[in-house]
Amino acid sequence: MAVLFLDGVVLAYTAESRGNPQLHGVDQHVSETQPGGNMEGKEVRFGIANSALFATITTDASCGAVNGVHDSYTPLGGMIPMINMMLGEVVFGGVGAGLYGMIVFIILSVFIAGLMVGRTPEYLGKKIEAYDVKMAMLTVLIFSLVILIFTAIGVVTPYGKAGITNPGPHGLSQVLYAYASGAANNGSAFAGLSANSLWYNTSMAADMLLGRFFMVIPVLAIAGNLARKKIVPESAGTFPVTTPLFATLLVSVVLIVSALTFFPALSLGPILEHLLMHAGKVFGG
Repeated sequence: MAVLFLDGVVLAYTAESRGNPQLHGVDQHVSETQPGGNMEGKEVRFGIANSALFATITTDASCGAVNGVHDSYTPLGGMIPMINMMLGEVVFGGVGAGLYGMIVFIILSVFIAGLMVGRTPEYLGKKIEAYDVKMAMLTVLIFSLVILIFTAIGVVTPYGKAGITNPGPHGLSQVLYAYASGAANNGSAFAGLSANSLWYNTSMAADMLLGRFFMVIPVLAIAGNLARKKIVPESAGTFPVTTPLFATLLVSVVLIVSALTFFPALSLGPILEHLLMHAGKVFGG
């Protein structure tokens, strides 16, 4: 959790401190990027560092409070809060949800580790079997499908596009962020989206219901199944889960699973916007 948190803070701060390369200083030979970084949407008393830190923490912890406008962040700076929510807010644990998101990824990690090294997948003395892995994957799929399906509808239908205030990839980011925030029970937003409409009010309600409650069902199934199992003493075939090696594997699984799921959408949103920004094209309101 600490690794994911620190990575998010560093990446968000780096993106915001570099700013927009299209906004040069007086002498373009001296300043090749936005002087002082991207201060749009931020309070002077907080500055870039505290704003990037707050944006990362509020989306790590399903808090939703903001001290800056995430819609005004640079493409990559705004992508970090989005990714934090797409991970299922596993960094600090969701409010009212606790650590179950991270435990789901732990189950997937010990299963993958067992496949790679030929050891019995176990966690907390309980054997991890096919049923547990299926329920863990179902949890991940429910969360991602809810976000992506609603986003897809929002960006191709007239009633969805009516709320988008920015053209191009930034408009996609606005819709994607909204449904990620709703499913993750966060509440923060890319404030440029006009979400007070029949479509967004209704779809966001369904998004929150499915994203928070339906994914709890397979988690409860995992809990019930593990509770019925007897504790198995550790043996030479038990894969240790308290080592830096397992921590590295766990972080990798969290990132890889989310990257495979959300990378196509992110590549059409903030990543594409970042590349176009450096190519000289920006998307204003």
